[in-house]
Amino acid sequence: MILYLMRHADAGTFRGNPLLDSKRGLVKEGKEQCMLMARLLSALRAQVELVVSSPLKRALQTAQLVGTELGYDAKVEISPALGPDATFADFQEMLADYAGRDSILVVGHNPNTFQFLGRLITGNGGAAIRMRKGSIARVDLDHHPARLQWLIDPRSARAIYSSITKSSRPKTSRK
Repeated sequence: MILYLMRHADAGTFRGNPLLDSKRGLVKEGKEQCMLMARLLSALRAQVELVVSSPLKRALQTAQLVGTELGYDAKVEISPALGPDATFADFQEMLADYAGRDSILVVGHNPNTFQFLGRLITGNGGAAIRMRKGSIARVDLDHHPARLQWLIDPRSARAIYSSITKSSRPKTSRK
């Protein structure tokens, strides 16, 4: 199975009250990050069979925006195994539930997201991987330990897009 592991996009400032924080939605920059990352996944010809999200609003919005842009028309599934308090055992159990799928996109939170990624690719959690808001990692779960194929954040995606939209022809003077 191919796992696209994504950290939710920018949702502004953390709120001290956990109940209010769980209802925090994406800000404008976060929505733009979702569109950018979805375009990137499309350009990389990512095929997503299922989209699963944390129950928190910002992750669900990220999953819905990216899924819609990729042409995913089914309902986004919600799993507490992607929530901020989830354990790696919860995450593994969720992956086992979807083992028959070819590829899934899951959207969660830090620090869980990068900890889960580190545990997947090392088998013991020895890797410290930074995932900025809106980052997506492609992981091939058919190997043990799983193989990280790529990790791209919105900042890198913007740089890639701006470099390929510029003309590759050198400028010449018109004298």
